[in-house]
Amino acid sequence: MASFNKVIMMGNLTRDPQLSYLPSQTPVVEFGLASNRRYRGSDGQMKEDVCFVDCRCYGSRAETISKYCQKGRPLLVEGRLQLDRWEAQDGTKRSKHRIFVENFSFVDSRAGTDNAQSGYEQQAPQSNNNQAGYEQQAPPPSNSNQMDNSVPGPPGDDIPF
Repeated sequence: MASFNKVIMMGNLTRDPQLSYLPSQTPVVEFGLASNRRYRGSDGQMKEDVCFVDCRCYGSRAETISKYCQKGRPLLVEGRLQLDRWEAQDGTKRSKHRIFVENFSFVDSRAGTDNAQSGYEQQAPQSNNNQAGYEQQAPPPSNSNQMDNSVPGPPGDDIPF
């Protein structure tokens, strides 16, 4: 039987990310996420549940999270669930699920803060200039004696998507 382990979670960081390094000098960051769920209970009152999950990320993504994230910042993570098991100092066996982060996205832009000016967001393309590229091209020569069966050029503001 096939297995599938995929988690996508969006929430706020519950603590500042803690960056450390493995003996192989691989960066590791650990942080917690809290996700709220609001719903109306059977008594008609609004209720809220909070799900707290620990997360771990390795490599360059770990350094990026450590550099640009802090407690309270929203973050969307994608990864897989991993079960950690250990024995406590009192001899009891413990376990908890953790998200092994494989990818993430910043949810807010934090405009006006040092994070927004740091250069990470500037790596994304500034804008899609396809329409500007069409405007710079010269129109095809028209011949009034021939019937124009060509496909019309790009529409102006009437793009359906």
